[in-house]
Amino acid sequence: MVIGIDVGISTTKIVGINDDGQVVSPIRIKATDPVTSLYGAFGKYLYDNHIALKDIEQVMITGVGSAYIDSPIYGLPTSKAEEFIADGLGARYETDLDRMLVVSMGTGTSIVQCDGEDIRHIGGIGLGGGTLMGLSRIMLKTDDVKQIVALALEGDISNIDVLIGDISPNPLPNLPKTATASLFGNARSNASREDIALGIITTVLQTIGSSCILASLNTGIREYVLIGNLTLLPQCKDVFPAMEKLYHVRFIIPKYSEFCTAIGAALSYKKNH
Repeated sequence: MVIGIDVGISTTKIVGINDDGQVVSPIRIKATDPVTSLYGAFGKYLYDNHIALKDIEQVMITGVGSAYIDSPIYGLPTSKAEEFIADGLGARYETDLDRMLVVSMGTGTSIVQCDGEDIRHIGGIGLGGGTLMGLSRIMLKTDDVKQIVALALEGDISNIDVLIGDISPNPLPNLPKTATASLFGNARSNASREDIALGIITTVLQTIGSSCILASLNTGIREYVLIGNLTLLPQCKDVFPAMEKLYHVRFIIPKYSEFCTAIGAALSYKKNH
């Protein structure tokens, strides 16, 4: 088995790829520092899946936290995988697409363009899960994701955003009355916590979606594979389908969306061997 580990800022994800190329029992561990997170995730993964060290051929680590790891993990052969290549390989494994943008929605957001074997980082934006948490701490006095999501499910976005219907009695060319004209442009000083929570999540997801569309101009690519922890937000099921309809593109959230980078790290070893 080849183990892939994505060591992030706040969480570590770990997967195994067996000899048949199948993903085995991915898990995620949250910790305050990358080294504790990595060793905790690895130990739990071995224990939960009854895997012996002798059964592991290679460990591949990636992510920003991998910079803190300079020695073999538990004495096993250990190498580092380039994170953006891992994003592309993991997304391709999950979707079977050859041409796409892979959008890693983590603390910030990175965009990787895949065109066959050409996988390269083309940019990103400093907006993502970190933005959501920071704004929620300031505006809602909490950074408990479950609480933020629960509040947002009760929110009304028309109390926060300016919609096209608010500024025009008729739809504008290619813009329905329900399209967003201004994020937070309609917010009031006494807005409810529910409305604010929905506004924050919508702002983050819509901005990421818009960045995908702008990044793909003149490439012919209209399919965007979304990976990372933010893909687990239930509001993704509302925001991205609406953008698909508006811009005639396709947003894809694969089965193991939050583990794609770890999967790609393991696959990068198999690809080179």
